[in-house]
Amino acid sequence: MGRTDVTSDQLSVNGNPLAVSGYQKTAGQTFEWGRRTYIMGIINATPDSFSGDGLMTQADVVAAAVQQAQQFAADGADVLDIGGESTRPGSVPVSGAEELARVIPVVAAVRTAVDLPISVDTYRADVAEAALQAGAHWVNDVWGLRMDGRMAGVVAAAGCPLIIMHNRSQPKNVAQGEKLGGRYVGIEYDDLIADIICELQASIDLALAAGVHEGQIIIDPGVGFGKTVRQNIQIVSQLDQFKVMGFPVLLGTSRKSFIGHTLDLLPEDRLEGTAATVAIGIDRGADIVRVHDVRAMVRVARMTDRIVRA
Repeated sequence: MGRTDVTSDQLSVNGNPLAVSGYQKTAGQTFEWGRRTYIMGIINATPDSFSGDGLMTQADVVAAAVQQAQQFAADGADVLDIGGESTRPGSVPVSGAEELARVIPVVAAVRTAVDLPISVDTYRADVAEAALQAGAHWVNDVWGLRMDGRMAGVVAAAGCPLIIMHNRSQPKNVAQGEKLGGRYVGIEYDDLIADIICELQASIDLALAAGVHEGQIIIDPGVGFGKTVRQNIQIVSQLDQFKVMGFPVLLGTSRKSFIGHTLDLLPEDRLEGTAATVAIGIDRGADIVRVHDVRAMVRVARMTDRIVRA
C-alpha cells in the first residue's frame, strides 16, 4: 500500500472560492482538478444492487468483476469503485465479515488485472483498511466518517484520497414502488444546499482532526441518500454551490430512482436520463462522475467538457 501524492489550491474571485486546482496522483494516474471530468466506474460485488448489475448473481464473482473492470478500463474509466453492500433505499445491511468476504478478493484480483486506481466503497474502517492492504487506493465513505469512528484515522494513516458523502438516509422515510423501486419521501431541510454544506463540513472537520490532509478530500452531496426526487433534482441543478467549499466534487446520479420517477423508467432504461444529469452536473462543476455505463458517459463527459471547459 503506497501513499498518494496530493496537493490542492483554492481559486477565488473577490474572496469567493470558485474552483479547485491541484492534483491527486494515484497508481500512475494524475487527477488534475478543473482540467477535465474524471469517470468513476461502479463495480458492485453484491446480489441486490438497485441498478441490476450486482455481480453476486454470477457463478464466479471475482472473474466477473475482473472482466467488468477490464471493460471499464477499455471504455475510458479513470478510477474503479468497488463495493460489497447495497445502499439502495430499503436495502438490508450486511455484516462486516460478509462485506470483507465480498470485497477483498475482488479488490485484489482487479488490482492485478487492471492498471487503474481502485476506490473501496465502504463506511467500515476494517473493510477500508483491509481493502487498502489488498491494493485499493481510495476510500469512498457514504456516511461521511460518521458511522465508524476509526475510519478517519485509517484514511489519515494511509494518506489516500477520501470521498466524503452527505447522507441523511433513514429507513422510515423509504417508500417502495413495485415498478421503480425505493425512494425517499418526507425528508425536510431548512435550506437544502446550505444544510448539506454544513453537514459535509462537519465530516470534513472529523477528517482534518484525525490528520487527513485537505488535498486528500473529495466531497459528494449524496444524490439519492436521504433526499426526495425534487431535492435530488435541485442538487444537480445547483451543484456549483458546493464549489464554495474548496474541494473537488463527485456527482453520483447514475440510474438512480429520481431519474426513474421523473421519467417513469426502470433502472436499465435510465441511460438517457443519467446522461442529462451528467452533462448538467459537469456544467455546474462536477470533477468526477460515478457511473454504471462507462462507455456512454465517457462520451457525454468528453463532449460536455469540450463545450464548458473550452
